[in-house]
Amino acid sequence: MPRVLIERNIPGASRLTPVELSEFATAVDAVAARLGAPYTWVASFVAGDKIYCLHEVEDLRDALEHSRRAGLPADLVTEVAAELGPQRGGGEDGRNPS
Repeated sequence: MPRVLIERNIPGASRLTPVELSEFATAVDAVAARLGAPYTWVASFVAGDKIYCLHEVEDLRDALEHSRRAGLPADLVTEVAAELGPQRGGGEDGRNPS
């Protein structure tokens, strides 16, 4: 399934408490379970006033709908073109082999 990166502008994101981050995760999981489309939350990263979320979706519109239902901003939704890193050998197309 294609991966998408969602940039969420959330003022003060890096100051969220562990309880608030747990509530965020609970909301993300609950909406994904009820979305009615294949949807996997892979990981999220908090940096400054943003939360970057990596999801696997069949359609970019599903990522937008997920964000809407969860009450979360989706300021930028971009399909991941390639992944790289020390654990990523990459396939011929530059994506991580599944």
